[in-house]
Amino acid sequence: MNKWTELLMGLILVIVPIVIAWYSQTWGIWNFWTPAGEFLKGGIFWLIVMVGALFILLGISDLKG
Repeated sequence: MNKWTELLMGLILVIVPIVIAWYSQTWGIWNFWTPAGEFLKGGIFWLIVMVGALFILLGISDLKG
């Protein structure tokens, strides 16, 4: 993948879940009140953020090389 594409995708995958989580708390969009729903939301959030962080690190690594 292109180094700039990796950086852009990484930033998108880190920023978008954080914004969605903030809006879902303020507007009450996702009303999962079961423990399984809370676990699923948290797992998906951290998975997307970690993939975004990986893309950012790969993009920075490509910039140096």
